[in-house]
Amino acid sequence: MFRLDGKTALVTGASQGIGRAIARRLATQGAKVVLAARGVGKLEALAEEIRDGGGQALPLGLDVSQTAGVAARLRELPADFAEVDILVNNAGITRDSLLARMSLEQWEEVLTTNLTGSFAVTREFMRSMIRRRWGRVIFISSVVGLMGNIGQVNYGASKAGMIGFSKSLAREMGSRGVTSNVVAPGFIETAMTEEMTEQARKDLSKTIVMRRFGTAEEVAATTLFLASEEAGYITGEVINVSGGMYI
Repeated sequence: MFRLDGKTALVTGASQGIGRAIARRLATQGAKVVLAARGVGKLEALAEEIRDGGGQALPLGLDVSQTAGVAARLRELPADFAEVDILVNNAGITRDSLLARMSLEQWEEVLTTNLTGSFAVTREFMRSMIRRRWGRVIFISSVVGLMGNIGQVNYGASKAGMIGFSKSLAREMGSRGVTSNVVAPGFIETAMTEEMTEQARKDLSKTIVMRRFGTAEEVAATTLFLASEEAGYITGEVINVSGGMYI
């Protein structure tokens, strides 16, 4: 179940956190995985780990915020990794600030990386997915794109934009055998949340029905399902992985 043998996946932001967990899970299920991120050293270590486990992985240095150069970089993929069947748009940043204090640079940096970066990468693989009449596009958004959050108007706008992007893409591509869906995580155990104080973690946990933060592996499991043959009749959906933080 949920096997991905014979498929090639590309995961942006694969060097750490949720992206790393997704890449590992897809590789475990048989996909060849292109590991894309700015931190090439971390990617090479992850690729070696996947290969040691019997999988296939290729590290690719890619900065999605440099949108003008994304297409050329992706066209450098070797032939055995170039036909991407599963695309996971996970790369993202935060530059938090209250709107009254937010600079245009903070706004544009987040929108460019999180939303325009997804556009640049996704556009590059559409023709090949149409030609093969099979594809999975998965956006890793956030519950902040659904419910908003203080100090994150830029991040919330970018993540809400991914939802609108995905739904529109689903309508464009459904007749071609390509699905487009969104995973919207809540608070997940990552390097970012580990920096919170214990009291802040306790206070936030009280806002979550399940009274705990999620794990990157739980987000990866949802992503794997959407990437699989079994999810072939699901498109245009947003799956909220927040433990009941947003209902």
